[in-house]
Amino acid sequence: MTKKEAIKLISSELSINKEQAEKIIDKALQGGEIKNIDDYAEWTKNRLLPNCVCINKKEYSKMCINALKIVSATAPTDYGSSRQRDFGQLWADIIRGYLGEFAFKKFLKHNWYVASQLGHGKGKLEKYLPQDIHGIKYMQDRKFRLPKLKVGIKTTKWNGIWLDLPGGQFHHSDIHVLVKTGAGRDHLFAFFKEISVFKDKILKRGLIEEVITEKEANTMFASLPNFSPIPAYICGFVLKSDYSAGKYSYKGKMGIKHYTITSWEGEFKSKFLEQIKNKEAVPGNVKFQSIESFSHEKMFLFNAGALKWQKDDWEKVISRL
Repeated sequence: MTKKEAIKLISSELSINKEQAEKIIDKALQGGEIKNIDDYAEWTKNRLLPNCVCINKKEYSKMCINALKIVSATAPTDYGSSRQRDFGQLWADIIRGYLGEFAFKKFLKHNWYVASQLGHGKGKLEKYLPQDIHGIKYMQDRKFRLPKLKVGIKTTKWNGIWLDLPGGQFHHSDIHVLVKTGAGRDHLFAFFKEISVFKDKILKRGLIEEVITEKEANTMFASLPNFSPIPAYICGFVLKSDYSAGKYSYKGKMGIKHYTITSWEGEFKSKFLEQIKNKEAVPGNVKFQSIESFSHEKMFLFNAGALKWQKDDWEKVISRL
């Protein structure tokens, strides 16, 4: 299968445009999910598509409302940084995170017939931080119970290639799952358009106040993104028990001056970059593939290609939940 054929198949199966499909493939290459250009068919048919689910408008609505319940009580800063997000950005970010968690819930139900409950409610951070799955029920069970493993779910956009767990996040959960979603920067605006917030409220107000004409309102409405079901890819997971403090492995490539880290497994501290610089005799800087640098001084870090994802890997974990 050529890259062009893979793009066509992904575009068709996930109901996305070819530009998005190509981005998914390019990031799979950068993240090490696709080891070489001969693996397009293997990765597309055996890893990507079987591990994708789709989130419809009704499901998105639920995540949107659940996120709204907690947004006013959520710190506006990004984890580990001082960047302040405005209310709308914070809400959209929480929604994206909830979409990833809901995608994993669908993944468990569709592939393993395991029902689960998410921690989407008001409460203290200490209650929700260790785990994103708060209840589990196998087919033979009569009611939900607490899972035996604490599951943490990290959500990124399609262009995410790193599972980064800053501070003590890695130690809070037993298993860490990475989910990539098709919820880009405009997902909330697309939803607002779908439920007529713009047409019946904002643009209508513009007409009443005579700020815009009918023609301008129609043009503006048409230019807004349309909502469509959101695909999500359960990329894989790592187990806390597989890694210990201070241990890490990496791969990279040397450019003319700078060294680019293409894969990483284990703990990361900023001082490790100086060690790598000396080891690899780098005259310039040591940076990371795609993202260049992280804002966190200490974390556990994994590239997408390092994650466990095969059916028997999942079975071993799900049987322990």
